[in-house]
Amino acid sequence: MRLGVLDIGSNTVHLLLVDAYPGARPVPYASHKRPLSLVRYLNEYGAITEEGQIELISFIKEAAKFAQGHQVEDFMAFCTSAIRESSNGAAVLERVEVETGVSLMELTGEEEAGMTFYSVRRWFGWSSESILNLDMGGGSLELALGVDEFPQTAFSVPLGAGRLTREWLPNDLPSMKEVKELRTYVRDVLSDPTTELRQYGKPTLATATSKTFRSLARITGAAPSAEGPYVKRTLHRDSLKLWTNRLTAMSWAERAELPGVSEIRAPQLLAGAIVAHEAMSALKVKSVRICPWAIREGLMLRRFDHVMFDSATPLSSSVGVGEVALDSEKYKFLAKPSS
Repeated sequence: MRLGVLDIGSNTVHLLLVDAYPGARPVPYASHKRPLSLVRYLNEYGAITEEGQIELISFIKEAAKFAQGHQVEDFMAFCTSAIRESSNGAAVLERVEVETGVSLMELTGEEEAGMTFYSVRRWFGWSSESILNLDMGGGSLELALGVDEFPQTAFSVPLGAGRLTREWLPNDLPSMKEVKELRTYVRDVLSDPTTELRQYGKPTLATATSKTFRSLARITGAAPSAEGPYVKRTLHRDSLKLWTNRLTAMSWAERAELPGVSEIRAPQLLAGAIVAHEAMSALKVKSVRICPWAIREGLMLRRFDHVMFDSATPLSSSVGVGEVALDSEKYKFLAKPSS
C-alpha cells in the first residue's frame, strides 16, 4: 500500500509518501515539502496571521494534489506545537478542513513524545532495553523514557529552537548577556522533568531525533545525510559544548555555511545547541545516538500495524485523500503515555 503522511511542523510543512506491505520495512517513495515557518506568522496575540493561514492552506492543497497524483491509497495529516499553541489554532484547523478537505489531527505534547519514542523503539529494537529520547522541534522539546514500545514517562516543554530564538535571541550576533539569560531559563524549565527522568536510572541507550539534533551532530563531525540513514551518528556532549561557544560568535550567515545547516534553520541553531547541551547535562548523558526516524515514521508504522492486522480496516473505501486516517473510533493508539 502507499501511505501519505502530511506533517505540519513549526519550521517545515512536509508530505512524505511511503510504500509498505506486510513484513517489509516502509520505503520512501516521494516527498513534497516547503520551508514554511509558522512561528514567523504569529501576531502579538499569539495568533497565526491571515498571511500565514493562506500560505498553510496553499501548501495543503498542493500536498493533497501531489498525493492524488501519486495514487496514494491511505492518507493522514497531523500538526504539532505550531498550531496547537497558537491562540486561534482551533479556528485555523476548521478553516483548513473547510477550504482543503483535509482534517489535521492535533497531537498533544505527550502524544508527540509517545509516537516519536515508538519510532525510535522500532528503529533500535528491543535489544536497546531502556531508551531515553530527546526530540526538539521549532516550538517544543519532548523527553521520553521507557522499556516498552511507548514510554513510561514523557514530557513536553516549551523549549523549541524556533520559539527560543524568537523570544530570547531575536538579533544576529546576540550578546553574552542574552545567551546567559537564555541558558538560565532553559535550566529552570528543565529542572523538574529531568529530575523525574533521572529517578528511573541510567538508560541503556540515549537517543535524539529531529532536524536540529541531526544538524548539531553533523557540525560536530557526524556523517553527512548523503551517506544514508544506516550510518551510525552520535552527538557528544563535550563536542556540543565547544560548538555552542563557537555558534555564539557566529553570524546567521556564517552558521548557514556549516555542513548540514539550512538557511532557514541557521538562526535557530544556537538556541537548539543550548537546549541540547543543557538537557544532556541535566540528564547526565555524555552522548546521544541520532535516530533517523521520528514522529512521522512513528505514525506511519502504527498505521501500518492497524491496517495489516485488522482485516476489517479498508485501505481506501472509507479513507481517502483529504481525510484523516486516524479516526479516534478505529485507531486508539494515541493514548497518552502513562506517567
